[in-house]
Amino acid sequence: MPTAAAPIISSVQKLVLYETRARYFLVGSNHAETKYRVLKIDRTEPKDLVVIDDRHVYTQQEVRELLGRLDLGNRTKMGQKGSSGLFRAVSAFGVVGFVRFLEGYYIVLITKRRKMADIGGHAIYKIEDTNMIYIPNDSVRITHPDEARYLRIFQNVDLSSNFYFSYSYDLSHSLQYNLTVLRMPLEMLKSEPTQARQESFDIFEDEGLITQGGSGVFGICSEPYMKYVWNGELLDIIKNTVHRDWLLYIIHGFCGQSKLLIYGRPVYVTLIARRSSKFAGTRFLKRGANCEGDVANEVETEQILCDASVMSFTAGSYSSYVQVRGSVPLYWSQDISTMMPKPPITLDQADPFAHVAALHFDQMLQRFGSPIIILNLVKEREKRKHERILSEELVAAVTYLNQFLPPEHTIVYIPWDMAKYTKSKLCNVLDRLNVIAESVVKKTGFFVNRPDSYCSILRPDEKWNELGGCVTPTGRLQTGILRTNCVDCLDRTNTAQFMVGKCALAYQLYSLGLIDKPNLQFDTDAVRLFEELYEDHGDTLSLQYGGSQLVHRVKTYRKIAPWTQHSKDIMQTLSRYYSNAFSDADRQDSINLFLGVFHPTEGKPHLWELPTDFYLHHKNTMRLLPTRRSYTYWWTPEVIKHLPLPYDEVICAANLKKLVVKKFHRYEEEIDIHNEFFRPYELSSFDDTFCLAMTSSARDFMPKTVGIDPSPFTVRKPDETGKSVLGNKSNREEAILQRKTAASAPPPPSEEAVSSSSEDDSGTDREDEGSVSQRSTPVKMTDTGDSAKNMVQPMKEVYGINLSDGLSEEDFSIYSRTPISAFSQDNIYEVQPPRVDRKSTEIFQAHIQASQGTMQPLGREDTFMFREYIRNRYL
Repeated sequence: MPTAAAPIISSVQKLVLYETRARYFLVGSNHAETKYRVLKIDRTEPKDLVVIDDRHVYTQQEVRELLGRLDLGNRTKMGQKGSSGLFRAVSAFGVVGFVRFLEGYYIVLITKRRKMADIGGHAIYKIEDTNMIYIPNDSVRITHPDEARYLRIFQNVDLSSNFYFSYSYDLSHSLQYNLTVLRMPLEMLKSEPTQARQESFDIFEDEGLITQGGSGVFGICSEPYMKYVWNGELLDIIKNTVHRDWLLYIIHGFCGQSKLLIYGRPVYVTLIARRSSKFAGTRFLKRGANCEGDVANEVETEQILCDASVMSFTAGSYSSYVQVRGSVPLYWSQDISTMMPKPPITLDQADPFAHVAALHFDQMLQRFGSPIIILNLVKEREKRKHERILSEELVAAVTYLNQFLPPEHTIVYIPWDMAKYTKSKLCNVLDRLNVIAESVVKKTGFFVNRPDSYCSILRPDEKWNELGGCVTPTGRLQTGILRTNCVDCLDRTNTAQFMVGKCALAYQLYSLGLIDKPNLQFDTDAVRLFEELYEDHGDTLSLQYGGSQLVHRVKTYRKIAPWTQHSKDIMQTLSRYYSNAFSDADRQDSINLFLGVFHPTEGKPHLWELPTDFYLHHKNTMRLLPTRRSYTYWWTPEVIKHLPLPYDEVICAANLKKLVVKKFHRYEEEIDIHNEFFRPYELSSFDDTFCLAMTSSARDFMPKTVGIDPSPFTVRKPDETGKSVLGNKSNREEAILQRKTAASAPPPPSEEAVSSSSEDDSGTDREDEGSVSQRSTPVKMTDTGDSAKNMVQPMKEVYGINLSDGLSEEDFSIYSRTPISAFSQDNIYEVQPPRVDRKSTEIFQAHIQASQGTMQPLGREDTFMFREYIRNRYL
């Protein structure tokens, strides 16, 4: 009989806030109301927050007695009846955090929630309503005239709009991270002291679910990835003083779940989008990247597929695929003061060494591994340079960075003018995207927690053997990531991500043995359901960043959108323009205040008085001195062994053959030590065979009339589902249109036919760019034409080293990484910190002092060497 296991779930799921004149008492319980914790919040401090957690687990009877004593002790007269000294203020489901402006602290509580999805028995909730309560008592309150305005700005962030949380599942990490890294065997809990076991109790023990003696306990709650946490600043003040069960981290983005019925077998498809809280903002006010490599509108989208017949992370079957969207990682912006629909794009700073792009891709290498694949969808042919400016700069940055990466880990760059191909009548945009998607998924692979099903041997497919990623005895791991971008990262990007997700979904279904070939056709129930999820996903992210829903959808690029859609597109465009011109500035102030980018301080300018928030998001502009000159040091493999510390920035520190260190001269006390790129990681293992019953899906797009074949992978004509997208067209026109839009349409014409028949924006552009082909397959920058190579100087001329030459075995051994079966911070490579000897540190410090004008006295050997040089040279 298999052993049962229960997840460690946060005990604080239901809260009640009680009030006295001197204190607030926040009582939290588990879902069954059998275990309780109590927080005491002092109300006599006008500006400081005093929170006391006794870390004791109360029973229901003990909590009743405690509240009774508090009620009796706080009455105005001892023994007086009819008057209560303890008032029940509000009921809640979680604590968002604590915030202070110019007066005292506020507490933000979740008062309404709605279940949106279920992953392995772990419920994911959406915040429906919140309550913001002022903590200090009126008798000690020190009023400020600007407090009310800050409160209104803070509340402009609508927490009831697309904010999600879970009591037991870490939403800030991917499913691959949660199932391969966060493992806790029962023996670890048994070895802990009694008090530690009491704090991590099993909430199911009093709810009729009896765990056996040999059961394994696993946890999905760990230290979150703060980049995707939106209330990290609000919880920071109590993070080290209260029990971890009180800390509820929320994400912002999208969460949707739908159900497929495959011959009666339930399969759940979940889509989760995590918006980055770094360099967050609205469309025209946040463009490009900041000095730390964080880009605007960065969203990590994960699609999770699970066989709902067994809801267990070990006994069940789970698969996921992750992709990213984000603004072009350069210093660029658009000035909206001219009130133009498309303001000109300007490059704000020169970045010849691609410093900000290197920091951005370094973050991605640490989280996802390699390869990093860039799908750039911006325009390449324009009458006037607009989007093309970004393409040229991005090409130069990727070309420069690829010089320092091993050939097997170079950044793959795919330029494709999606807008140009949409105008062409001879090209099927989705067919081209499907070719790109197949190549991308084969390179990165996907995650599945089960070994390959036996049906892949019975029904082998040639594409399955070409699949990349990392294959382990327990399943497959995704290694690398696709990064898609256009200018806004909204319409074109969402369609491209849908096509890549559709391709990955076919591989996921095939890996679980649900379909016989890793291929899905349009006009099937499965793809129609998946398209609905991605439409909602795109609309939600577009509203958050651009101020309106999607303008161009998948049906637009399939050219089957009804005529009524054109009028809707016009209205969405006008809505987006109005939002960008009139309301985005207030929304940006609200985001800056909510995320803690701006802290109100007495005697300093207020948030609404700042002419720009540039200095809030680019921290180095406030503390660094102007650069006199910068140097680029080339560290050979022998020098890397003794990499000197301290150092400022490491360009692409993960998975490198060589390192480039950019050193900017500052005062000595302003030099920081950054060794976060070389942090060692630890792994563990766990066992889980616990099953939970799956609740019904929130959405079900399966058609009512499925015909003879109930399979969701059967292609159905529009009239079979009762929804005609073609209107009253004749049969002949309908057949012609279906031939043009079917997913199985013949391959598009050759590149020469496309370039000769497509609509050009300018005759001059044709002469300049006629030789540049629109590629539909991934192309490395090392394979581009001579024009791309001439953008930077050859390595042979600069450093005297030719990267095309083969490396020695000693060089390869320095950069060899031992593959592991689990990601450590979503990275498949284990990195060790460099060892620095004393002599290397002294040499490095001498270089720094020499650059600042401070010369070191010559040693005895140096003096003899100098005398010998003078004697041979002049005597």
